[in-house]
Amino acid sequence: MDLDLRKVRYFIAVADTLHFGRAADDLLIAQPVLSRQIRALEKELGTPLLTRDSHGVALTDAGRQLLSDAGPLLAAAQAARHRVSVAARGSQRLTVGFRAGIAVAPAVQLFAAQHPDVPVDVQRIEGDEQAQMLLDGRIDLGYVRLPVDETGLRIAPLYTESRVAVLPLSHRLAGKEEVTEADLAGELLVWNADLPQPTARRHPNAGYRVRGVDETLEHVAAGRGISFLARSATVFYSHPDVVYVPVPDVAPEQVCLAVAQSRVSPLVDAFFTAAQSAAEVTAECGNYDMWQLGGPDASGRD
Repeated sequence: MDLDLRKVRYFIAVADTLHFGRAADDLLIAQPVLSRQIRALEKELGTPLLTRDSHGVALTDAGRQLLSDAGPLLAAAQAARHRVSVAARGSQRLTVGFRAGIAVAPAVQLFAAQHPDVPVDVQRIEGDEQAQMLLDGRIDLGYVRLPVDETGLRIAPLYTESRVAVLPLSHRLAGKEEVTEADLAGELLVWNADLPQPTARRHPNAGYRVRGVDETLEHVAAGRGISFLARSATVFYSHPDVVYVPVPDVAPEQVCLAVAQSRVSPLVDAFFTAAQSAAEVTAECGNYDMWQLGGPDASGRD
């Protein structure tokens, strides 16, 4: 039996609101139509997905399972439509996403040497969108930083890199060559999608959840808290009112290459190979120590 994706979308709307009336309004359809579609989906699957009584609407165990599976399912369908559209235009190309501070050029150059007729577009992505952009086909591959929701993804580790504390220029530790996390205990944390959860738990939340390095630097510069970044990101981003100080005892960041499990392509596999080769060569040369590449010094100032 094939799932009707339209009915699945209707189910998600009800599951998200747990209210048929509000879901129908969101979908711009009549509530009786929505109810019929949900009943039809339940009949097709052979099990109730929702309970309906005087107390309201609730998900059954089967409904919770479908809700968990529905996101990747719809994203894969969207990605397939996108790839078909690109193919219909008679073009073969890859779009590679990357997080702040990650150098994509070495892998692109290796890939281009073997596939000179396949253009490679690059697109900056943020932590809160890296998985979804892979699943819905907006990017074909992504250089991601863990943690990431790995559901529906194929992920290959590339390398790790150390992290630095991001401190306001006036901070009591701003002049140190390095600090420990204990030195920063109790400091308010400007929450960034780059931050692994264990680090975040050691610091009170400053109340600002930011997207991207630029917003992080502005909040830290304003004295609203501290943050942490992968060391490589500090080469590409500086701020006159912010300093970067190495924190050796904070767990390093893991950089991986990711692709949707549904994305099967010889070109994707070829780029995977190029990315892994580029990471191995760069690691052997020690180039992940970005302070040796002529970038900003550890203060974060040019």
